[in-house]
Amino acid sequence: MNPTLREDADQIIQKSIRAVLPDAAVRHALNEYRPGSGKTLLVATGKAAWQMAKAAVEKLEKVDGGIVITKYGHAMGEIPGVECCEAGHPVPDENSFLATKKALDLVQGLTQEDRVIFLLSGGGSALFESPLIPGDELQDVTQQLLASGADIVEMNTVRKRLSGVKGGKFAQACAPAKVFSIVLSDVLGDPLDMIASGPAYPDSSTCAEAKAVVNKYNIRLSDEAEKLLAIETPKSLDNVETHINGSVRELCKAAAKAAEELGYEPVLLTDQLCCEAREAGRFLSSILKAHAGQGKSLAFIAGGETVVHLTGHGLGGRNQELALAAAPGIAGMAGAAVFSVGSDGTDGPCDAAGGYVDGETAKSLIEHSIDVAKIMKDNDAYHALQEVGGLVMTGPTGTNVNDVAVALLRE
Repeated sequence: MNPTLREDADQIIQKSIRAVLPDAAVRHALNEYRPGSGKTLLVATGKAAWQMAKAAVEKLEKVDGGIVITKYGHAMGEIPGVECCEAGHPVPDENSFLATKKALDLVQGLTQEDRVIFLLSGGGSALFESPLIPGDELQDVTQQLLASGADIVEMNTVRKRLSGVKGGKFAQACAPAKVFSIVLSDVLGDPLDMIASGPAYPDSSTCAEAKAVVNKYNIRLSDEAEKLLAIETPKSLDNVETHINGSVRELCKAAAKAAEELGYEPVLLTDQLCCEAREAGRFLSSILKAHAGQGKSLAFIAGGETVVHLTGHGLGGRNQELALAAAPGIAGMAGAAVFSVGSDGTDGPCDAAGGYVDGETAKSLIEHSIDVAKIMKDNDAYHALQEVGGLVMTGPTGTNVNDVAVALLRE
């Protein structure tokens, strides 16, 4: 492993994530908040929920009750007047259902003078859930969608119709109280009805589109679930004011700035990356090979959210798979590295944020008797990268604005 490149990668990761922490965004949005004469309640859900709620409580003059629903390990202490709950992600579990029931109970019987501060970030699709089908069936459908290679918009188009809170239904439950919603985007293009499945935003997707996703990926549904796909979601809401703050675009800008400070010339490839993770990794390695030997230190940046089509039973996530896929392409290149991380600090069902490889990784993998093609077939990037020191570990970051992948070339 090239220690200089790895140090550069770690600095870019740290500075990028620090730049998109939600505290400032939440405080800025709350400058527009106008309380009513009644209660002010707070509901926060998603992988950045704790950080967002903490910033909101510090900014607001009063909170009459609230709840945070975030991923296991993402609550970082107590918040005055707010109950903090942790639950399952990326598959909802019993704690997701119990915590969401508490949120629904909290907003029952409100009046026009009451207000609900709703803080939403990525991950809310699993964490914030009141299933209209048995919980174990919803878990199975979620697992099927995750394994199919469906993108986040396709997944949420289906999940909205199987839920009692998604697709604008939570805002309906709060009525007639006004909902002041602050959203941290983790979906490309920032479609408000798709971020965490849009619990407080009118749904633009249709029943026909949901059925098309099910057919495209051969998702198995019960008769009850099939019937729910035919029930349309709310197309208008008159009690919600929404502010979107933070996105992958800002994450990419922060990565570019951090790379430039280290002497690289940053090149933004895209902030709309959406393809198979392994294809993205191979593409980034090909870019490095095309630009090698030109006497320039370059940082190619791609933000977005790739997908993994599960064919095996290994451990890992899309960022680790992207990095590992790049290793053969840059084998033997002294000044080349590729790394990819999830801004929330987790990548798939494991404790790594992502993966890092450089020109020495392929040789090291061979020395450890690791066959990259076999590992990719089994989707076991975590253990392969662990063997060669290629895991990126940040711990929960308190934000969630997609992923960033960077290809470094140091001449």
